[in-house]
Formats: sequence, structure tokens, C-alpha cells
Amino acid sequence: MKPYILGIESSCDDTSAAVLCENRIVSNVIASQAVHAAYGGVVPELASRAHQQNIIPVVDMALKQAGIDKKDLSAVAFTRGPGLLGSLLVGVSFAKAFALGLKIPLIEVDHLQAHILSHFIQNEEGTRTLPQFPLLCLTVSGGHTQIVLLRDFFDMEILGKTIDDAAGETLDKAAKILGLPYPGGPVIDKLAKTGNPHALHFAEAHLPGYDFSFSGLKTSFLYTLQKLVQTDADFVAHNLNDICASIQEAVVHSLTSKLERAARDLHIKNIAVAGGVSANSALRNRLTELASKHRWTLHLPELRFTTDNAAMIAIVGYQKYLSGNFASQSDIAYTRQKNQ
Repeated sequence: MKPYILGIESSCDDTSAAVLCENRIVSNVIASQAVHAAYGGVVPELASRAHQQNIIPVVDMALKQAGIDKKDLSAVAFTRGPGLLGSLLVGVSFAKAFALGLKIPLIEVDHLQAHILSHFIQNEEGTRTLPQFPLLCLTVSGGHTQIVLLRDFFDMEILGKTIDDAAGETLDKAAKILGLPYPGGPVIDKLAKTGNPHALHFAEAHLPGYDFSFSGLKTSFLYTLQKLVQTDADFVAHNLNDICASIQEAVVHSLTSKLERAARDLHIKNIAVAGGVSANSALRNRLTELASKHRWTLHLPELRFTTDNAAMIAIVGYQKYLSGNFASQSDIAYTRQKNQ
């Protein structure tokens, strides 16, 4: 009998449940929380309360869409961390109780590993080409920026990471400075499409190795705009698209230059990108250009897997299920990545 894995994701402000049959997705339900837009960012207390309201309906919908009963499940996989503690506790507590009641294995999943391994989710038709190892993955989101080397599913090495701010947070902060709505990254991406990416130049960090730094870029962005507004009070309004394109270009250049260097140094041709910022069109276009230039086999995630979702939790759960790597009822949530 083929195993059915239920995945549960509640690390931030999206409540999600998914069912995978082996590595093939059969349902993936996400309940988002619009309440945070009014505050310009996720409010942890509001997020955890919304998770409590959403978790049961979302899991019920995932099972119904998969066409199975809860008794057909082989294991329950859940996000253990990193993330917001209150949000994580809702998913962790539900997963523990659900697995205990059904007397099936419980599987803990690292959220960042799940983003990377989402590339190994097979589509409904079973026609998707899955990555080969070794695989070099750029993981970019609002909270994390890393270059990770995968030698196998759970043999991962972080080659480089941000020493301060994440790429996604940098774009969101730039959007906030510009007075754009939250979340700001997608808004900047949209406006940048008709802007000149070389209209403005901002200071970028030049760190040795594969580490990133974006705090200086944020400061340069703020000071540059302040100086320009002093001479032209309407500068932002009149040049909004160019500003968005320029800050986006700076972030994309920082990300891809380090990834390109790592791929060259390690002689790796299998390249992937994961995380929320992997939906950014400029980043995807630049990676596609580099793949053509260097003859990479590039793996871009489907847009539905760029944001937080439970299908990526379930695929990690499936791989751990195969090896019998189960969690304990005593395992607790963690807010920061284990090796940080």
C-alpha cells in the first residue's frame, strides 16, 4: 500500500495542510491571513490566533480534496521550526495530537530544508523532471538568505548565508520606505517591470566567500532617496518604477553573483532556487540567463511552492518516512535554525 503523508505548516502567517501519496501531491490547502496588511507586517499574536481558527478546517479540506479518510494516513509531518513560536505551537500541538489519536508516526521538519526539498515534489501527472545530486540551491525569503549544497536529501551544507538582513526583508523594507503596501516585495517586482534597473546605484557589500550582507544596501537606499528628495520633493513619485527596478537589480546582482561563484568553484551544474523571493521575476530571469551561459540544469519552483505551504513539509515527511526517521511527542518547536 502506498503511503499517504499529511503535512502541516504553520511557521508564520499561512496555515497549510497537504497530502502526498509517496512523492506525488494530491492536495495542498493554504489559508492566508489578510489582517496583517493593515500593520505593515506579521503580528505574531494575531497570527497564532488565526492558526487556531484555521488548522482544523484546513486539514479537513486537505483530506477531502485528496479523497481519503484520516485513517488512510501513514504519518503526520509538521513544521518544527524555524518560525514564530506562537504560530509553530499551534501546528506542532495539532500534529502531535492527530498522530497520537491515529497511532501513526510523527515526523518533524525543518522549514528551510522543506523549501529546498520542494523541488522533489512530483506533479499530479508524474511528468516533472526532478533534480539530481549534487545540487546547489539558493534559498531566499523574508527571513533567510543562504547558499546550500545538497549531496543527498538530508546531507546539506550551508556554504554561505546573510550575516545581517535577508534579501526578502530588504525588498520589503525598501517598499515600506517608498510607501508601498505590504507585502512589499511583490509590489516592487511589479513596478520594476517598467523601470530602468540602472537608473540608480546603491552600495553593495563585498564579502569574501559566499556570505551575504544587505544592511548596507538598505542604508544606502534610504540615504540616497533622502538626498534626492531634498532637491526634488516629488522625486519618488516621478521615478517610482526606476527606483523599484534599481533596488531590485542590486538585490538580484548580490544573490546571483555569489551563486555563480559557488557553482564555478564547486563545478556544480545542477542549480535550484527556493523560498518566497524565488517568485521574483527578475531573479528568475537572471538565473535563466546564467543557466544558458554556464549550461546549468536550472530548477525553478512552481509559484505555488515559493510561498509557505504544507506540500513541501509533506515531501520531507515522505523521505523521512522511508528511512524510519520519526519524531517524539516530546519534541518542541524552535524559532531559529538549529545550526545557527
